[in-house]
Amino acid sequence: MSDWSRIAPQLLDATGETLYMVAVATVITVLLGIPLGVLLTVTGPGALAPRPVLHRVLGLLVNLGRSLPFIILLVLVAPLTRGLVGTTIGSTAAIVPLTVGAVPFLARLVETSLREVSHGKVEAALAMGARRRDVVRTVLLPEALPSSSPGRRSPSSR
Repeated sequence: MSDWSRIAPQLLDATGETLYMVAVATVITVLLGIPLGVLLTVTGPGALAPRPVLHRVLGLLVNLGRSLPFIILLVLVAPLTRGLVGTTIGSTAAIVPLTVGAVPFLARLVETSLREVSHGKVEAALAMGARRRDVVRTVLLPEALPSSSPGRRSPSSR
């Protein structure tokens, strides 16, 4: 029983540090991943603002980020981590590679969800005079939200 009294405080501290790292990395990932996913969607072929070169470069970066094992990514972003945080060791330093590793995954998920929105809804919004950014904000993003929630109705059924 004496071992537990010694380990419990360390376990509690480690759990708190883990929750801190995950929470901060999640917030930053959402703040970077959603706009990147929208940009990938909007610049794609046949999209609202096609930019083939930009789309290819962003797609390449996202695919590269998704394919790198985390331990390699950890080493590759060490200079960035040291520049942002001042160290490469510790809970705060771990947030940088966690975020860099998660952003491409979220961006690709966002892109996939946005591509599933009916092109007719986008065309209808454009025909009614909506600007591209309004189409993204009022059509693409709300329509791409998951509809599996029991009480949630899609924006088009309201």
